[in-house]
Amino acid sequence: MRKQKKNRDVEKRYPKKAFIAKLRRLADALENDRQFSIQINGERVHVPMSASISIEHERGTDEEEIEFQLKW
Repeated sequence: MRKQKKNRDVEKRYPKKAFIAKLRRLADALENDRQFSIQINGERVHVPMSASISIEHERGTDEEEIEFQLKW
């Protein structure tokens, strides 16, 4: 039986160089059909190869946002 995970909604900011490195690791994992793992704010998250991938764009009055999303 799977252990119930607690709800979580975390946004973690990274320096540009670290962000680029994480994107590069993600792209390599996707390109090679591998699971992607990342630690975010102290918790290791494992993204399965079967995750769906989308890009979201939001526009408000004062700002815009692009989110690269992986869902499973």
